[in-house]
Amino acid sequence: MAESRIKIAKDKADLVQELTVAPGTTGAFQTYADAIAFSAVLGAKHKKRVPLGEISRKEPGPIAIDIFISRGYDLVIKLLAIAETQDINILSPNDVEVESDRIHIFEEYANGGLEILREELRGAVDYTERLLLMLSLQRDQQEQSPGEFDLSRFLG
Repeated sequence: MAESRIKIAKDKADLVQELTVAPGTTGAFQTYADAIAFSAVLGAKHKKRVPLGEISRKEPGPIAIDIFISRGYDLVIKLLAIAETQDINILSPNDVEVESDRIHIFEEYANGGLEILREELRGAVDYTERLLLMLSLQRDQQEQSPGEFDLSRFLG
């Protein structure tokens, strides 16, 4: 898994930057990997998988898979892949093609999640506040229908 990279759609690169804590932003995430992992889970929750189209080459460019692994997101990548394919063979650690499939699924769910976030955050002054509101509303809905994954663990 060492040489693989997670790509970001060019039309979502600015949003990923804005979601990340930096001077001049109201981002809620410490790293690009955090923002992408949150987006992938959000996309999967809403069953929104969107092809990337043109890939961002500027900041943020493709992110090394090792960054996702170091933050524990390799489990998210694997869970999304197995949920999507319903095939345990998608977890094969020695098959480069299968690894590529896992990453592709993750990237498309992240892209779908970023589309959702773009709509939800439109007009927001403080992204952190808006994300917390989204998660609070989801938690209220989850209490009414238990068994859903709690996205609030991604905010730190």
